[in-house]
Amino acid sequence: MSLVKRRKFRTFALLLCVITFTTLLFSYTFRDPSLYFFKYFRLSDSFFSKGPCSCQQCVAELEGDPWFAEHFNLSIHPLMTRENSFLSEETFKWWQWLQSERQPANFSEVVEELFQVIPDDVLYVDASPERCRSCAVVGNSGNLKRSRYGGLIDACDFIIRMNQAPTSGFEEDVGTRTTHHVMYPESAIDLDNTTSLVLIPFKTLDLQWVISALTTGAITHTYLPVRARIKANKDKVLIYSPTFFKYVHESWLEGHGRYPSTGFLSLLLALHICDEVSVFGFGADRYGNWHHYWEENHLAGAFRHTGVHDGDYEYNVTLLLADKHKIRMFTGR
Repeated sequence: MSLVKRRKFRTFALLLCVITFTTLLFSYTFRDPSLYFFKYFRLSDSFFSKGPCSCQQCVAELEGDPWFAEHFNLSIHPLMTRENSFLSEETFKWWQWLQSERQPANFSEVVEELFQVIPDDVLYVDASPERCRSCAVVGNSGNLKRSRYGGLIDACDFIIRMNQAPTSGFEEDVGTRTTHHVMYPESAIDLDNTTSLVLIPFKTLDLQWVISALTTGAITHTYLPVRARIKANKDKVLIYSPTFFKYVHESWLEGHGRYPSTGFLSLLLALHICDEVSVFGFGADRYGNWHHYWEENHLAGAFRHTGVHDGDYEYNVTLLLADKHKIRMFTGR
């Protein structure tokens, strides 16, 4: 075969391949063949570019959601360390106003004493395109009753509970594991050696209380009687940052309520340290009642209207996060 004939044959073969390939693409969908091209290039783009985590959907993905990007600020760390413990004058005044003290101790000196008792570690800043940390935020709503969510909850990497939150006798519905237990001095309970106590301080005295509760047991009263001592692994004690506390109130709740509820503060903690967040036990039960899953209390609004939280606003923000696929909501069965 001459050189000219070979070139013509190759050109013809290439043209035939192009025509065949194009025909197959356009036959993929009769109504709108461009859909296939869109899908193809979208898949190609995701193949070559990595997101902020390896989960199917990542909390920290900001692209395409200006509302979330406006509210979500990863530069504010949720947990206090020596390094980030400095509070601006504005933040300190706001924080002290939550539960005012007559003669508060020197904040800097208390912080220094605190980190001589508990670790001063910078935790949960290991986000990467290879990580997929799943977290369950488990509220205390009565909608957990007969939900059989226990297995789903226990399958998560981190399991965050708050305040009383008993698991014994409720394992099928609420699970058995707890990695982080969020509380304040007036709601403190004993924890096992594997669970991190996450203290939400409302005042300097609360920081002094956790020091005391892990050492001398000298403090027995804040604005209410409190436990002198608690069982907790002091090497796993974490402190919710007052700066982050204020950020949640102003950025996410836009000042609604005096301050956020423990549940909402726990949810925002999860959004900042997890890649995938599932929320259980928030909101009313299927009959519209707001009560705890361990109580036989069916009085609607039993803990919804406390005078300090705007429960309706918080729940609406939570639903919006679910609608935007930033969290998965499980509201009972």
